[in-house]
Amino acid sequence: MKALEVTGLVKSFGGVQAVDHLSFSVEEHETVGMIGPNGAGKTTVFNLITGFYRPDAGRVELFGKNITRIEPFRPASLGVARTFQNLRLFRSLSVAKNVMVPVLARSGYGPIAAVFEAAEYRRAERAAEEKAMDLLAYFRLSHKADQPASSLPYGEQRRLELARALASEPRLLLVDEPGAGMNPREIGELLGDIRRIKEGFGLTILIIEHQMGLIMNLSDRLVVLDFGQKIAEGTPAAIRKDPRVIEAYLGDEFTC
Repeated sequence: MKALEVTGLVKSFGGVQAVDHLSFSVEEHETVGMIGPNGAGKTTVFNLITGFYRPDAGRVELFGKNITRIEPFRPASLGVARTFQNLRLFRSLSVAKNVMVPVLARSGYGPIAAVFEAAEYRRAERAAEEKAMDLLAYFRLSHKADQPASSLPYGEQRRLELARALASEPRLLLVDEPGAGMNPREIGELLGDIRRIKEGFGLTILIIEHQMGLIMNLSDRLVVLDFGQKIAEGTPAAIRKDPRVIEAYLGDEFTC
């Protein structure tokens, strides 16, 4: 079953075509990497999938449902979670509360119950705290649950962002450059974490990444963009030998 199917997607900004008739799909439980030079349109594709931008043309389907013109607040309710290239944590909140927020957002308790701390609210908050602590344990962050998110080292903030994304119980996880700014040890840990959450949570993953070692080892298939167009698609082994990809992005040294 296709988890995600993008067909003929087009998006322009001021006469610049950021995404140019792009088509690709992601099978359920597959990990697909999206690569290409800066400005190739990769993050724009994520923004189109999640409703931050409206496409000029084309279609996006999620598990067979047309979500082309989805409102940006709805993807989580349809099983889509996303991380961002630039971290978007609640920096002044504790590590635990960062993960509790998306859990509580799904709990459905009303504002009156929250204001008066009714039994419904207290139950939801306890359940959210338990789930948050389970996720923090999974990402080796339990011992920092009460610290502000801003106090975490960069690599741990990236892990916290993944924990928060999983708190919404997604089926499809969109990951935007998780390895940005990481050292080789952190990259290795990240590779293991993403593999574990894919299997442990039964996820389908679409990932953008410039760290070639990470994305080549993680992805089942790669989609390569250049100037908004798909110039290649295939297994990592095939992509690293593709002359169009070498010329546009990888360079000859990557094939040596």
